[in-house]
Amino acid sequence: MPPADWKELASGMKSLFPWLGQLTDSDSNWERLPLMTASILEAFYYISDNPLAERSGMRSYRTSGTSSGRRKTIYYSDQDEEHYLNIKLNVFRSILEPFGYRSAASDMGTGHAEATAAEVFRSLGMSVETLPYQLPIREHIERLQGLKPEVLYTMPSILDRILAAADHPSALGIRHVVLVGEMASPGWRLRAAERLSIPAEHIADTYGSIEIGTIAHYSAEHGRYLLAEGLFAEGVPAESLGEGLEPLSPGEQVLVLTSSIRDSFPALRYVTYDVVRGLESITVDGRLRQSFCGIVKRIGPDLKHGEKISIYDIENAVSRHLPDARIRIHVTGNALSVRVDSNLADTAMLDSIRQEIEERNPDIGGMIRSGILSGIEVTRECFDEDAQGGPIKQKKIYYHNGGATLEPE
Repeated sequence: MPPADWKELASGMKSLFPWLGQLTDSDSNWERLPLMTASILEAFYYISDNPLAERSGMRSYRTSGTSSGRRKTIYYSDQDEEHYLNIKLNVFRSILEPFGYRSAASDMGTGHAEATAAEVFRSLGMSVETLPYQLPIREHIERLQGLKPEVLYTMPSILDRILAAADHPSALGIRHVVLVGEMASPGWRLRAAERLSIPAEHIADTYGSIEIGTIAHYSAEHGRYLLAEGLFAEGVPAESLGEGLEPLSPGEQVLVLTSSIRDSFPALRYVTYDVVRGLESITVDGRLRQSFCGIVKRIGPDLKHGEKISIYDIENAVSRHLPDARIRIHVTGNALSVRVDSNLADTAMLDSIRQEIEERNPDIGGMIRSGILSGIEVTRECFDEDAQGGPIKQKKIYYHNGGATLEPE
């Protein structure tokens, strides 16, 4: 069931974003409200003359590109930022407070999560050090060895690099890890915990997005991800997005979110493009909480490689050098590879494409140069005759089991 006050919420959204009135009328039932897809946001929100840019006190965060080549800018009002910090603080408190930790390190690269990490840890009464992503990976290890933080806040892709670069990961003194970013499977979390010599439940996974903020966190007690306060979740079929996406496997749904507290982003049936399993409400501490078993993959125009990277950015980089090319994108754990089918491709050209893709998102490029994020592989491959072609919405991202690709336990 939708939130009881959804009509008031929809009305408030339309007053802030008048263009919503072009898509639906105020008396629509819930199911007739539009799904806030990437194409709608590109047409009305990710625009160069977004009026939110002129408002005072508005924070802006930039992420991957759109089909037009324009970068995405997401806005947070002072109230949004306050809500974001409070919700993140509550999630971190539920994860860490029972253990009485006093020290933390944030090794997050860039973005909204990184920008707010120190404030959240200090609010929990903990000292915190932030590791700049420009530092080479060896210096990250040296800093961690010197600091010996009890808690490490990082992304799965960065933790992969830390575990690979450290001679003895368990000697870093880390007793608890809080993750955000890419997907982190139960098997991957177990292996990371073993390398750090900590209990598996001390690899805590949180899930969020720059558009919404903190969305959910994994509860070891319940074996499920619990939705954060202020959010209402729906699961919809991929075909309902009207973007030519293939049907999902049985039990899988695209996660759609409505926020009752976000006011500078149209979080009204917002399509996350994350595919979840087991979306249902459960009783937690005497009240119903929405939850899901796990995140299977992402579909649509964006994927994660440290930070968000757009399929459009990848396609633009390839097509500039190889106009005839077809592409397939493979995600294996935290490794991203782009496979190109073109008779014109040679080694030098593929290397140029790789460099351009890595620099399309400067944050990703910087993390790759410092070694805290693995590089993007670009290779030539001859596809089968039935390989996907045509518009970008029909191109597939292939997720492979293992690493951080999340599968249900």
